[in-house]
Amino acid sequence: MNLTRRDFHFGLITAAATLPSLAAAQSPAGDAAILARVDPELREGARMILSRPLPDPLTPDAVRAIRRTLPPAPSPLPPPAAAVERRVAPGIAGSPPVGVIVINRKSGTPPRPAILHIHGGGMILGRVADTIVASQRLAEELDCVVVEADYRLSPETPFPGPLDDCHSALVWLHAHAAELGVDARRIAVMGESAGGGLAAMLAIAARDRRTVPLCYQLLIYPMLDDRTGSTRAVPPFIGTIGWNAAANRFGWTSFLGRPAGSVQVPTGAVPARVDDLRGLPPAFIGVGSLDLFVGEDIAYAARLIDAGVATQLHVTPGAYHCFDGIAPQARVAIAFTTAWKGALRAAFAASA
Repeated sequence: MNLTRRDFHFGLITAAATLPSLAAAQSPAGDAAILARVDPELREGARMILSRPLPDPLTPDAVRAIRRTLPPAPSPLPPPAAAVERRVAPGIAGSPPVGVIVINRKSGTPPRPAILHIHGGGMILGRVADTIVASQRLAEELDCVVVEADYRLSPETPFPGPLDDCHSALVWLHAHAAELGVDARRIAVMGESAGGGLAAMLAIAARDRRTVPLCYQLLIYPMLDDRTGSTRAVPPFIGTIGWNAAANRFGWTSFLGRPAGSVQVPTGAVPARVDDLRGLPPAFIGVGSLDLFVGEDIAYAARLIDAGVATQLHVTPGAYHCFDGIAPQARVAIAFTTAWKGALRAAFAASA
């Protein structure tokens, strides 16, 4: 039986709640005030998340415990669904080889667009296997190839390791475009949450290193700024459902190898701190109005626009982090998904 994306998110929530000595409690009155701001169709999922908070504080041991208690990864959909192949891409710049999963490769057809997809998980969690079914469906719907990058997680592997893994996967995809039936002019990067942050970093790295010309960057509630919740305060009721300021500090600290919000961070590690955004591929940025990342995502979209990058910004009122995975049948979730799929279709058509 295949897990849905909703099952996985609830599984992650449940796994996080297996550490009762660390879990922070929310008062009923506080819950009510938060829920009043949530879209009605998203409240059931919000209640579930609030009842099973993330460990506080997050620690490396807590992260390892969450990883151990995650539900089994879903099995890929069987034929006639999009085919799934496991390959290995050589590392770039001295980095080790990285596993890649190729979805919907076909032979004997005209070259099609491709997406390099990067899973989320706050830089510290997430498994590439959990995204395969969703990527099979996306590949079939958009008639494209999807390649998943099995990047290393932090804190075990700090920057630049995870980004280098994603870059290795992208370079491999571009180099093997003909074999994979891919139009090398129509390669996009996509990710959710931390995966969206890595996708933004990758677009910058590909521009700076002149490795792969990208046609689009699809950033779904991306994690873009280490200063959120560390040196920059978060407004009330923002980031109170699911991924919160404390978790964000830990995720960024683990990834950067130094405290989140430090005066100096490694070049290219934090998209929001990159000075020059000119010459980046067109972008779609989508986020909920209650998401911890809403402020940084809006600010990044504005900076892209100022830099002359064609950018769509989609803010969903009353929505929290990963709302579309928790409540995919909610009207706002359907509208959100329809918007980013439409943007991606248009980008592929414009690059043909």
